[in-house]
Amino acid sequence: MLHGSYHGPLTFVILIDAVRPGCLTHKYVDDTTMMEFMSRSAFRSMQSFVDELVQQATDAGMMVNDCKTKDLLIGSVIMDPSPPVSLNGTPVKCVNTFKLMGVNVASDLKWAQHVNTVTSKAASR
Repeated sequence: MLHGSYHGPLTFVILIDAVRPGCLTHKYVDDTTMMEFMSRSAFRSMQSFVDELVQQATDAGMMVNDCKTKDLLIGSVIMDPSPPVSLNGTPVKCVNTFKLMGVNVASDLKWAQHVNTVTSKAASR
């Protein structure tokens, strides 16, 4: 990567565009969000998508930050407990809320956590 040059950001955008796992993916600058929609009886495929993402990132000369990688199950998911998704052999932390593009997304899709965060920040100012 060409740090501090005019070509650095363009080079990064070209590299990140090459990373395309086989699931619904949203990218914004250096953040990638992968989504999987499942029926109640479906088998979870996220592990294979994560493995694919890591391989494509490695091929492009990039690394996936395992400290920033989180697993969030949204909705009333009723399934047999499956092994946690792992990144390079390390289990990914499963969370109940996650901040995405400045919005706190909760597993129950309710706004309470986001509203509390915004009002707390406003009150402190």
